Amino acid sequence: MTEKMTRMTHFVKEEIANAITHGIGAILSIPALIILIIHASKHGTASAVVAFTVYGVSMFLLYLFSTLLHSIHHPKVEKLFTILDHSAIYLLIAGTYTPFLLITLRGPLGWTLLAIIWTLALGGIIFKIFFVRRFIKASTLCYIIMGWLIIVAIKPLYENLTGHGFVS
Repeated sequence: MTEKMTRMTHFVKEEIANAITHGIGAILSIPALIILIIHASKHGTASAVVAFTVYGVSMFLLYLFSTLLHSIHHPKVEKLFTILDHSAIYLLIAGTYTPFLLITLRGPLGWTLLAIIWTLALGGIIFKIFFVRRFIKASTLCYIIMGWLIIVAIKPLYENLTGHGFVS
């Protein structure tokens, strides 16, 4: 077997594994979303229901779009699926912040950070629409900045987060 054929075989196997594992993630995220909504409905506020819904939907979309990207290799849809897959990373980062900012921090700090993180997510998505396969380092830097943004509120987050916020 030539080196090119070996690489192609590895690529196909890796894509199949990615499609299967991410598809499982998409399927499992549906009951997770339902559980989050039920829990928030019974024990939380309307803000909790919204926050957990946003988080659960963003998780589902990440796995769904990744599954599509790794499952369907057709020139007409590959760019679209790449844009959706990369955009879903921005959605999940912002979606993960949402419960902490709406429920735990609340108030001016929570709402300000929520606006910033979702603005960055929207900006990142727009960036991906136009530059999906370019400026990879800029995209990665944006993901990292978004992920570390919470450090500006780490003290109030720690002070307001109950033990259940660390382990349920």
